[in-house]
Parts: sequence; C-alpha cells; structure tokens
Amino acid sequence: MKIFSRVVAAMMSAVLALSLAACGGSSAAKSGVITMQIWDTAQRDGMQAIADAYHEKNPDVTVEIQVTSWDEYWTKLEAAATSNTLPDVFWMHTNYILQYADNGMLADLSNLYDSESTTYYTDHFSDISLSNAQGSDGKIYGVPKDKDTVGLVYNKEMFDQAGVAYPDETWTWDNLVSASQTIYEKTGKYGYMAYADDQLGYWNFVYQNGGYILNDDKTAAGFDQKATIDAMKFYIGLQSYDWCPDQKYFAETAPGNAFFSGQGAMYLEGNWNLMSLMKNYPEMQGKWDVAVLPACPNPESGDGRATISNGLSYATSAKNANNETVLDFLRFLGSEEGQRIQGESGVAIPAYEGLENTWVSAFDQFDYKLNVSVFTEMFDYSVQSVNDKSRPNWKSKITDELLKIYSGAVDIDTGLANMNQIINDAIAQANG
Repeated sequence: MKIFSRVVAAMMSAVLALSLAACGGSSAAKSGVITMQIWDTAQRDGMQAIADAYHEKNPDVTVEIQVTSWDEYWTKLEAAATSNTLPDVFWMHTNYILQYADNGMLADLSNLYDSESTTYYTDHFSDISLSNAQGSDGKIYGVPKDKDTVGLVYNKEMFDQAGVAYPDETWTWDNLVSASQTIYEKTGKYGYMAYADDQLGYWNFVYQNGGYILNDDKTAAGFDQKATIDAMKFYIGLQSYDWCPDQKYFAETAPGNAFFSGQGAMYLEGNWNLMSLMKNYPEMQGKWDVAVLPACPNPESGDGRATISNGLSYATSAKNANNETVLDFLRFLGSEEGQRIQGESGVAIPAYEGLENTWVSAFDQFDYKLNVSVFTEMFDYSVQSVNDKSRPNWKSKITDELLKIYSGAVDIDTGLANMNQIINDAIAQANG
C-alpha cells in the first residue's frame, strides 16, 4: 500500500489511546447504525439479506451496506486507517490482512465466541479458512466469511462441434492439450486460454505437480524446485500452441470475456463469479458448464490434484475491540444462520463447515443446472492461497518478471531464477 508507513504511525497512536481509554465504539455504532463496507456489487443483496436478518433480531440496530469497486475499496480503507475512521465492519482480503493486522489496525477476534464455545472457530471453520483470517502472530483478526476453489469452465457447443468428450474427473494436463488442439483444428476457436494469473492460473499447476510458491514455513520461495520449474515450463509453454492466445491478447481481453464472446473453449474461473455469469449471460445457459481441474499426469509428489482456495473474512477496527454492538454483529456474521443466508444468495460458499450445499442449491433457480457441485468437491484437495507478510513487496514484481518470460525478454530459466530471488529478497527485508 502506497502510504503504509504513515498508516502504521497513525495507528500506533490510536492503539496507545485505546490502552488508556478502552471505551470502544464509533459514534455510528453507538447511535444504532453499523457501517459495513464491501467491494463486490454482486454480493450487495446477499449482505443486505444478512443485515436485514440481524436487524429483525435487533430492531434498534441498523446495518448500512456500503459498496465500492475493488480499487476504490482499498484506497478508501487506507485513507480511513490513516485517519482512524475505519468502517465498523469491513471485508478483509488475504492480500492485505497481514499488513492491517500486524500493524495493530484490526481488533483481535480470537475470543469472540468464548461465551458460546472456546472451540467455536475450530469446530466450524477449516484450517484454511482460519489461516486466511489470522495475523502473523496466529491470532484471529477476522471472522471467516467464505471459501473458494478454482475450476475449469468449458464451452459445450465447441466440444460438440469438435467431437471431443466433455472434461471430467479423469482429465489430466494431456487431455487439456489434446482437446484444445482438436477444438482449434475443428472450429478455429482457441482451446484452453492460459492466462498469466496466479490464483486463476499457474499456482494450481505448480501445486498439482508437487511444487510450491512458498515453503511451508514461508521462509523461502520455491521457483528453484524441480517440481515448480517443470510445472511453470508446462504452463508457460502452452502459449506456444496456436490454440492459446498470447499475453498481449489478454492485456486487451480477459479470458472470461473471450470465453463468453465465443472466442475460446476453456479457461479457469473461481466459484465466486459463477452466479454473476449465469445472470449476465442468460443466452449462454445450457451452452457451457464447469468441471474439476485436470490433474497432473506424472507429479513429482502427491496424486496430481490441487486447486487454490482462498477466502475473505469480516473485520473491525482495533478501536472496536470493546464495542459490543459491533462484536455482536460480527458474531452473527459467523453464525450458522448468518453464513446460511450468505450461501443461499449464491454469491459465495460459506466458510462455515457443512453449509456448502446452500451455495450449490442457490443455482436451482435456473432452468439449466450448472454442475457447480464440482467446486465444493475440490475442497478435499484444496491448497491455501499463497500469502505471507512480504507478498505485497513481491506480488507485482513477480508478475512483471513472468511477463518478461512470456514476451521472450528473458529465457525461462533466468526468469524463474529471478522470480525466486525477488521473493527471497522480499522475505529477508520483511524479516529484517
């Protein structure tokens, strides 16, 4: 974040003030209005349904949902953190939670449910969901909101025209390549569109092959590991086929846009976008479907299956550590009822274990039944989204270096070595 050093200084002063006067709570919360800021318009109705349910139980409290775009959200949140005017409740993403939590900006919610059960979090949320809500100190700074996986989206009409069987759980990388080639030859359309993305691209392939981006204790990068290198060479090498667009193409056209305009047959998508896609492209219903990710045929280790899983959380400012109104709403957000309402909206899979089918059932509203259950099935082999406190310092640099490989500005071995060094340098700086 651009002005994070100033944010830290401002928040340290705020935290000190808290220790002297722990009365807690913003004036908005005390007046019976809780502000809740989110970044996804598609989830507005789902969040409003939760707010309305809470208001019904607590008629003296009104929750005001504020929605902005992704970029505007983080700009506003940064400014609010600097001025100590954070919203009462707000979404927290894994890209940023360590920055905010480690610098004292978020309330420690580790004991939020102690009055109900001291094991509430571990009883109802997966290890991945809890890890996505923790700071570097292992404390919980967000109530897990949702969880996700990445799957393969495919155009049924193009497969039919090419005479290729639809993707299923038996597919491997070899099937992905052969099907793409046949579709291109028979229809003139792109096959699998290998976008230079991390969560919706190469990360999945690296972990399927038994490689890693960061080691388990997050002390070193893995771009010098054979399994990672081989997976990266396979993924980057897909661009050499005529059936795969190059990265210049994706700079102008996102894979999803290319897919729904009939230019390509396959791409990777997260479950969080499926409901919007079904609603935004009604003319495509029945013409496309989803499948589990193809497996690595000969992994260095493991069974060749992996999908990246991320998840958001609900957070509040450190100054609300003693604001019972806000804390009570946060408890509701993480309750079975609150999480069920979210799932029934269809925009996100609840983080609460056992409610996955509430999200699946939300798609029953459509005449055509998309095979969305594959996204919940993949939790069995999901891998936590890559993150550590140094990631903000290496994320964009890694992307830039990857694009240099794609463009031929550097050869792949040199580029991967550079990527490894970029991450290791950032880790050293963060820990220094």
